[in-house]
Amino acid sequence: MASTEDKPANKENTSSWKDSFYNPRTGEVLGRTGSSWGLILLFYLVFYCFLAGMFALTMWVLLLTLDDYVPKYRDRVPYPGLVIRPNSLDLSFNKSDPLKYVQYVKHLESFLQRYNDSQQDSNEDCTRGEYFLQDDTEDMTKKACLFKRGFLSLCSGLSDNNFGYSDGKPCVLLKMNRIIGLKPVGNPYINCTVKKESHIQMQYFPSEGRIDKMYFPYYGKKAHENYVQPLVAVKLLLTKDDYNKELPVECKVEGTNLRNDDERDKFLGRVTFRIKVVE
Repeated sequence: MASTEDKPANKENTSSWKDSFYNPRTGEVLGRTGSSWGLILLFYLVFYCFLAGMFALTMWVLLLTLDDYVPKYRDRVPYPGLVIRPNSLDLSFNKSDPLKYVQYVKHLESFLQRYNDSQQDSNEDCTRGEYFLQDDTEDMTKKACLFKRGFLSLCSGLSDNNFGYSDGKPCVLLKMNRIIGLKPVGNPYINCTVKKESHIQMQYFPSEGRIDKMYFPYYGKKAHENYVQPLVAVKLLLTKDDYNKELPVECKVEGTNLRNDDERDKFLGRVTFRIKVVE
């Protein structure tokens, strides 16, 4: 049982603990008066407003150095990569089962929507074999050369809406990545080879897999809104001897100064994919 001498001590400790939050004698909260708290809050308000103002000023100055139409630094990507559609590096399907290749057909059809005549008729019929150079205008808008899906002939999906997959002679589409200001020297074209001993015949559309100079240079997404990349379609004329085999195919950009042999980047100017057709 606690002694009478301990009770005043307990009351004093309780009072001291409560006074640390609010002292009714001095009016202090957590050891500070109202005016002291007001000065501290005012200091931090001014301090953080100053930091926000400095950040906003820095961002404003930085944005003044940027161009809405052309990136300031473009030296990291001097050469374009090569990509294929359908968007897969491993094409495997049964030509007798539409469910096995319908995903590829749908992807190609969706991808080619921007190349329909209804979309391309508003673009320019440019001079072949020449760069389509355009001077700067006040609104910075650039015209684009037309590329209709009909240019892809048997791989356009117009005469054969299965793109050859139902016949075991599939089409793949190739395009170069966009690089602002790129003007390839020479006459670029796409060349594909099978990386095994078997020889496969291929058809190219447009003829010889040519990529015309009139689609260069590219002026950027904002200035060149209607621009579409030129395509090369490759139709693989597989025979029964080629079925049930996994065939690695490598496609490269040739006939130009664009690099296609960088061992550190397997997609720079080239792309390798595998195809397997099952009966």
